[in-house]
Amino acid sequence: MNSPTHVVTNQFDELTGYNLFATDAPLHEALERAGAGAFVPQLDAYGARVGRAETYALAAEANRRAPELHAFDSRGRRVDEVRFHPSWHTLMAMYRGEGLVALPFRDTRTGRWAAWAAGFYLHGQVEAGTLCPATMTQACIPLLQREPALWALLRDKLYDERYDASDVPLDRKPSAWIGMGMTEKQGGSDVRANTTAATPVGAGGRGGEYLLRGHKWFYSAPMSDAHLVVALTPGGGPGCFYVPRWRPDGSRNAVLVQQLKDKVGNRSNSSSEVEFDGAWGVLIGEEGRGIPTIIEMASYTRLNCVVGSAAMLRQCLVQALAYARQRVAFGRVLAEQPLMRAVLADLAIEGEAAMVLLMRLAEAYERGDDPAHRPWKRVMTPAAKFWVCKRAVELAGEAMEVFGGNGYVEESIMARIYREAPVNSIWEGSGNVMCLDVIRAIAKEPAAAAALLDELARDGGDEPRLRRELDGLRRLFDAPGEHREGLGRRLAERLVLVAQGCLLRRHAPGFVTEAFIATRFDEGWGRVAGAVDCRNVDVGALLGRAFPA
Repeated sequence: MNSPTHVVTNQFDELTGYNLFATDAPLHEALERAGAGAFVPQLDAYGARVGRAETYALAAEANRRAPELHAFDSRGRRVDEVRFHPSWHTLMAMYRGEGLVALPFRDTRTGRWAAWAAGFYLHGQVEAGTLCPATMTQACIPLLQREPALWALLRDKLYDERYDASDVPLDRKPSAWIGMGMTEKQGGSDVRANTTAATPVGAGGRGGEYLLRGHKWFYSAPMSDAHLVVALTPGGGPGCFYVPRWRPDGSRNAVLVQQLKDKVGNRSNSSSEVEFDGAWGVLIGEEGRGIPTIIEMASYTRLNCVVGSAAMLRQCLVQALAYARQRVAFGRVLAEQPLMRAVLADLAIEGEAAMVLLMRLAEAYERGDDPAHRPWKRVMTPAAKFWVCKRAVELAGEAMEVFGGNGYVEESIMARIYREAPVNSIWEGSGNVMCLDVIRAIAKEPAAAAALLDELARDGGDEPRLRRELDGLRRLFDAPGEHREGLGRRLAERLVLVAQGCLLRRHAPGFVTEAFIATRFDEGWGRVAGAVDCRNVDVGALLGRAFPA
């Protein structure tokens, strides 16, 4: 029984027990534009399931009970086993059971990429760590499809919706998870500095067997059934190898897990350091072409980073808005106070802009090699990863601040998002790497980059602020290479902001578009979140659209 001095008032828990899909009007509109209506009933059901209080509790538990490495069994035999809390397995089974891992490649219906993005976005609002194995598994599919022998072995297991966490040879499991291993101590993002070496067993060559020796400094999800790994071939060039957890003869492969990383966030997921002591693998693609091969996989994982960070932005907005509508300070509800409304409006603008951009990228990936969509994949994907992931880091802190001290305790979902957000900026290439990739793409395919700006100009129409920004971008695109590199971050930022403004002008209600343009192209914008002039912004309409009261 509480004592008379401990009466709790004006305290409100984080929001749970709501349908994440049903309450997201911009998401509904995006799916309708994409022609993804056939997927809506499933997504609505998943939005309700993910939004349950029980699912939020599973997410908290999975991050509180981090995975543990058991390198040896009780008799000293090497097992390199990572053990997870049951909550991890429940969440993994939820996502796998929706068929989202392979949906864009297994399904042929229009809107499949938008539907996948929506499902990933819903799940990522509640728990992001479980999406790491799903991301890598999905991204490996287009690479493996070009390897007939491996694809025949793996196709059904990659498409299967059943979750099997058992640590047994793959031929005894219904489904497979595939990870990736690029990063080494001495190189980081510079994969060409890698030293892990692959020696052929017999003739070698594409589809041939090799033995790998070396290390990986970051090896995500080591309990995956296999990894795609970059290693040097005898000719000196890097190759990409399929390295399973178990050899074909049923013995454990020589992938030795040295330790698990003690990360700032992403704590539900295991990231490890490994040594290859003659690990068996199969060459994918040609010798010397390992980096282009694995970079193709990274193109897909970078898209997932954009969607995952947009999911965090969405959850930050919803949680902050729901809390501010209840909490009273200085005699008024927070959400009614002008300065707080400016912060919430800024969060709402950012969230919808991220959503419209990620859905345009999903459309580009669905269109495959269509030349009209290639610039979105090649130029805009790394730019979006740079910008959207950076914004999630900053705005997670702002959303936490809405809760005050309540947001800064480990029991709060805001604390978990705050620690989780930076991983998407770092994983699959840091901010500078993304900006350099944008610059390389512009230099390599100037006509495609110019076509991208032309498309944006059509969407932007006669809006003078968008026209002015597009003209400035054209000058940046045409600048000498050494100048572009030094301005890489500025170029990527401006490119994304213009793209978001033009897409919103095409697809969003006028009050959303005007709010975005009025704030993002204000000379004083960007120094701190919420420092926006809301006098000409319909804040009430923005917040009502963002999340119904």
